[in-house]
Amino acid sequence: MNYLIDNFSTVLDLTKTHIYLSLVPLMIGLAIAVPLGTAIRNVGWLRKLTLSVASIAYTVPSLALFVIVPPLVGLKAVDPLVVVIALTIYSTALLIRAVPEALDSVPAAVIDSSNAMGFGFLRRVLTVDLPLSIPVLTASVRVVAVTNISLVPIGSLIGVHGLGFLFTDGYQRDYLDEIVAGIIAVVVLALVIDGLLFVIGRLLTPWTRAGRPSAKKVAALAKAAQR
Repeated sequence: MNYLIDNFSTVLDLTKTHIYLSLVPLMIGLAIAVPLGTAIRNVGWLRKLTLSVASIAYTVPSLALFVIVPPLVGLKAVDPLVVVIALTIYSTALLIRAVPEALDSVPAAVIDSSNAMGFGFLRRVLTVDLPLSIPVLTASVRVVAVTNISLVPIGSLIGVHGLGFLFTDGYQRDYLDEIVAGIIAVVVLALVIDGLLFVIGRLLTPWTRAGRPSAKKVAALAKAAQR
């Protein structure tokens, strides 16, 4: 704890870098997974194929991926983009499974009501399916965010430093306090980000605080939106 207090500015700078390396891949992964997951949701064979490819991508060891990415995309090994690209692959692999499952949680009666009211596919997805799938999707996003935060320190092994610098530097200097400080900082960051995402999810879904919406209520809301 004394190390954190004595080196607060250094830890804060490393934390900012850690947040960038963790959350940028998450946002890119969402931007890829949401439209792709929506497109494959009702196409059985394509959904199975996509999920199989995503599962294979996620099984690649993170350190191996950090080493493979630079020559493939023409980057230096110590470029932060290496970690961003690698974690984007992991984030997308997890979210591409989560998006269809979140959309599957939308009651069939709600979808039928929207279709009966003349909603086109795109309009229904944007105004009904995705909003109602937010609670389930948020849970997966929180998992991916925490996973990314825990994986970023591995980047320090190739010279891309977030809070993982405290681990490698502490190990090289045989300085246990620095390693412990790194563990505390990573855990606290993960808890803070997880809490923020939980709050954002609640703010985006005010109806969940009053219980799950009935098909009748959602149909009424959809009808109001159509006017």
